[in-house]
Amino acid sequence: MDDFSPEELEQARILFARQATFVMGCAKIEQLPDPDLPEIAFAGRSNVGKSSLINGLVGMHKLARASNEPGRTREVNFFDLDGKMRLVDLPGYGWAKASKSTVKKFQDLGRDYLRGRVTLKRVYLLIDSRHGLKSVDTEALDALDLAAVSYQIVLTKADKLKKGEAEKVQAETLKAIAKRPAAFPAVIVTSAEKGDGMPELRAEIMRTTGVVL
Repeated sequence: MDDFSPEELEQARILFARQATFVMGCAKIEQLPDPDLPEIAFAGRSNVGKSSLINGLVGMHKLARASNEPGRTREVNFFDLDGKMRLVDLPGYGWAKASKSTVKKFQDLGRDYLRGRVTLKRVYLLIDSRHGLKSVDTEALDALDLAAVSYQIVLTKADKLKKGEAEKVQAETLKAIAKRPAAFPAVIVTSAEKGDGMPELRAEIMRTTGVVL
């Protein structure tokens, strides 16, 4: 992982402490807001903890709605951070209960967004640290490589692991993506519940988007 100076970490903390608001949810590519702000997107399996991570980043419990039923995020959801950038929650993948036609519709929406969004700076692909990369995640990696969109892997739920296990999964994940063309060569380990890794993720996002206070 990149080393961040205390100043960078503090600037990122201040930025993400500012007001974050839900802008809109889009079910069709034509509904997307104008590409007038830098955007970073979050992708991952439907039960990986995307809502918890987004809420943890901005210090709000209910900005992104978590659900007990995986796969409820079936739109591309946009959140505004103090008019400086947008956080984008992409539809989850790996649903067990949704029909194939429903899955295809929302996966296609996600792919259309990835391919055509000029203001998209990076996708943060969330992986459950307890399970590591699975075959369904590999499909997502392939799609991101094909779209030539810069992406970075974020391991979630690290508080559920025993001491030392997170570093092992981090090393294995780094090795697995080493030869992937669009993968950013750093893996951030996080726990939305405990706050671990969140200061570094905020600083990484701020650096990636080029936002300054």
